[in-house]
Amino acid sequence: MRARTAPVVIGHRGAPGYRPEHTRGSYELAFQLGADAVEPDLVATKDGVLVIRHENEISGTTDVAAHPEFADRRTTKEVDGAPLTGWFTEDFTWDELATLRARERIPALRQASSTFDGHYPLLRLRDLLELVERRADGRGGGGRDGASNAPGLVAELKHATYFEAAGLPLDELFAAELADAGWTDRSGVVVESFERTVLAKLYDRGFRGRRVYLLEDSGAPADRVAALGSKAPGYDTDLTLRGLYALGSAAAPAERVDGVSVETSQVLSSGSVSMALFGEDDAADVGAVTSDLVDLAHSAGLAVFCWTLRPENGMLPKEFRTTGPDAEWGDWRRFFSILLHSGVDGVFADHPDLAVAVRDGL
Repeated sequence: MRARTAPVVIGHRGAPGYRPEHTRGSYELAFQLGADAVEPDLVATKDGVLVIRHENEISGTTDVAAHPEFADRRTTKEVDGAPLTGWFTEDFTWDELATLRARERIPALRQASSTFDGHYPLLRLRDLLELVERRADGRGGGGRDGASNAPGLVAELKHATYFEAAGLPLDELFAAELADAGWTDRSGVVVESFERTVLAKLYDRGFRGRRVYLLEDSGAPADRVAALGSKAPGYDTDLTLRGLYALGSAAAPAERVDGVSVETSQVLSSGSVSMALFGEDDAADVGAVTSDLVDLAHSAGLAVFCWTLRPENGMLPKEFRTTGPDAEWGDWRRFFSILLHSGVDGVFADHPDLAVAVRDGL
C-alpha cells in the first residue's frame, strides 16, 4: 500500500504571484516563502545556452520590443503546430538576451508584480543552479519529516522536438549543463516534459534523476505528431489505466517515467466531499471533489503532480470564484485544500506561501 505523505510545494516559475516569473527575485522569494523546490522552463539560444523562459517567444515576458537594435528579429514561426509572431530565443545569442529585462506576463491580474518590470535580467539554467546551490549550503539537512530540506529543482524542457529540428537538442544541452555544474549525481533533480521522447533521450545520456511526463487534458504530444501526423494518439490515451501502466512499466527503462503531471482540472470532478478531510465532521457540497486519476496513477507506480494553484478569480475554476474582479483572490483556500488532500505527491503554485499554509494547516 502506498504511504501517504504531505505533498511537496513547487514554486511554479519561482513565486510569480509576487515577482515577474523566472527571475532571480521570483526564485529567491519562492524559497523564502517555503517552497520545497522551484520549476524553471528551459529553452535554448542560438549559441546553445539554456535560458529560463516560459516560451521561446519572449515578447510577453521581456522588454525586447523596446530594443530598436532587435527590431529586425521580429518574425512569425510555427511552434508545435501553432503560428506565433514575435521574438524567439533561438534567434539570439546569450550575450544579446542578457541585455533584456523581464516583465510581468499577466499585468492585468498581477499589478503588484508588474511594478518590478525592468528590475531583473534574464537567467540561464547555470545561474539558477548556482542560486539553488547557495540556498542548499545555507539550509543544510534535517527538513520536514526528517528528510533533507535542501531545495529541489523541477526543470521543464520546452518544445523539445522543435529545438531538435533547429539543431539545439535540449537533452544534450541539459545533460552537459548538469555535468559542467557538478550536478550529474545531485539528488532532488526532476525533469519534466510534454514529450516522452526527450525524457527517453535524457535517460540514454545517463540522467538518473526522476523523469515526469506532463499531460494536457486535450491534444497530442508534439513528438508523436511529428512522427505520426494526424494519426498520433492523444494525451487521453496516456490517461487510461492501460496508458498509465504502460508509462510506469515499459519494457525499455528509457521509456518508463517516474510520474505524471496534470492540470488541476484533471484531478477534480463535481460532487460533494466529506469535510473530515479538513478536520471537520460534516459533509458539504463543495462543487468539486477529486477524480480517480490519482489512485489509478499510484496503482501504476507513478507519482502524481498537478498544476497550477493560483488564487485569483480569473485563474480559478468557476465554482471557486467570488463576485469580485478577476484580479481579486477568490475562494482559493477551499480549492487548494481539495487538491492538497487529493493524494497528489506535489503541487505547482504561483504563490508558494499559500500552498504551504494550507498544506501545513496554518
